[in-house]
Amino acid sequence: MPIPVCSLILNENQRVASDSAYHVVRFPFGGGESYDAEGMHQVRQPDGYDVSDWRADDRSGLIWPAVDGWGVVTVMIQWEPGDYSELRDQVVRDPLGLTDDPVDTTATDHRRPSPGMQCFTKHHELFVHPDVPLAIRVAHNDSRSRDLVHAQFKLAIHT
Repeated sequence: MPIPVCSLILNENQRVASDSAYHVVRFPFGGGESYDAEGMHQVRQPDGYDVSDWRADDRSGLIWPAVDGWGVVTVMIQWEPGDYSELRDQVVRDPLGLTDDPVDTTATDHRRPSPGMQCFTKHHELFVHPDVPLAIRVAHNDSRSRDLVHAQFKLAIHT
């Protein structure tokens, strides 16, 4: 039985405000290194909403699991250099409050900057359901807005 997989990649800068709030990482639809044979990251979302501008709409950061199962999430985040003392990231179920399920954060990391580039990876596993989307959210504490310069968000579902 094949494992449903969605693999998203962001290869352009995404501005993240310096407001200490978590922000959904948005991903383009189709093309490039992205892979979505199961239709888990589509312009037309399962609830009928159409994303018209992926760069401005947080819904472009959602993966809607294709089936119930054990989800294996892999994330890579790369920040531009900055005056950070803390960088944050998390996996979140229903980050926009679109379902009857409560927003559920998990795999939250608060990190000190590393020497050199600010590149971080994470791996997390959780139960997933088709009607509850997943996203990655990030935050930082620099005094000004900063860019994510690269991100990847991958979900493999074991049924």
